[in-house]
Amino acid sequence: MLQEEGKLSLDDTVGKYIPGLTEGNKVTIRQILSHTSGYQDYWPEDYVMTPMLKPESAQQIIDAWAKKPLDFEPGTQWQYSNTNFVIAGRIVETITGAPLMDMLVTRIFRPLGMKSVWNSDEAKLTSVDASAYYRHALGPLRVAPKEGRGWMFAAGELAMTAHDLALWDESLIAETILKPESYKQMFTEVKLKDGKGTHYGLGVEVRDRDGHRSIEHGGEVSGFVSDNEVLVDDGVAVVVLTNQDAVGAASVITGLAAPAILNAPLAAPEQQAIDIYHGLQLGRIDRTLLAPNLSDYFTPEALSDFQSSLAPLGEPLSFHQTRTELRGGMTFRSFRIVYPGKRLTLTTYTYPDGKLEQYLIAPAE
Repeated sequence: MLQEEGKLSLDDTVGKYIPGLTEGNKVTIRQILSHTSGYQDYWPEDYVMTPMLKPESAQQIIDAWAKKPLDFEPGTQWQYSNTNFVIAGRIVETITGAPLMDMLVTRIFRPLGMKSVWNSDEAKLTSVDASAYYRHALGPLRVAPKEGRGWMFAAGELAMTAHDLALWDESLIAETILKPESYKQMFTEVKLKDGKGTHYGLGVEVRDRDGHRSIEHGGEVSGFVSDNEVLVDDGVAVVVLTNQDAVGAASVITGLAAPAILNAPLAAPEQQAIDIYHGLQLGRIDRTLLAPNLSDYFTPEALSDFQSSLAPLGEPLSFHQTRTELRGGMTFRSFRIVYPGKRLTLTTYTYPDGKLEQYLIAPAE
């Protein structure tokens, strides 16, 4: 937004706006937004460390983590770093002369009707909001500690309802806040100096979900984990907010919900695999699909074991191919089968003539 107004360029060096940073005359704003800067992450841990219980300022974070040697030469690696966002937030404040939240509220949240947004860096959530939890190993859930004021600046201070985050997602789909060229830059995968991809644009993960362009990002603060995926070309978004830290439930739920909402047709190998799966749940197998070895494998005992173990599971939540490669003159495929509280892995080998040489199911590790 500030670049569109001519107040900065993404290719400006960060030292132009914040003095004293390591390689500040070399690292660009584009590199901090794409996590290719080399600045070390001040909070990679999935818990609140003792120093974080006391207040901290953005400048103190910058002084401690952005003035030490870089983890790598800028542009040569991708490494997520909350420090990058703190630097970005301070650049915005330096240019606008106002707190970062003021610009976000005035220029983004209010125009989009996002009324629930709460700056959790300034104050705890209210009593009507979800409580934050964590646990030690497999122990009981315990109330998570609150970070000291200032630690989440520009990196994790935004709290809001799923509804209001969906309003933001709608703006990404409709491209209402920025110009088309800005969204193009934001959603384009940043490449390293050696040409390798990063699966990351400017502040967002950029991936392909079964042929559909996916713009995604997760978030974690003490006691909360979120995931937000926007399939921008399909007009579909999934928002998942959870209230226990250091768990993957948000991304798992997103991974299950997005394909279901897309209602994308299964690829031919997936359709064949699930058709065979349904047959095995009934104790049946179409032997015309099988090469001799696999036909021999499916003895009456094998069919009975497949049926007795799979039939009680019912219909899976999702059934998708996860990997394919060539081996032994055949095509190897791996599939993930998901049930509530249970995951299975299916592996197959297929000859060039389409006959199956393997169809094995096991619990996912």
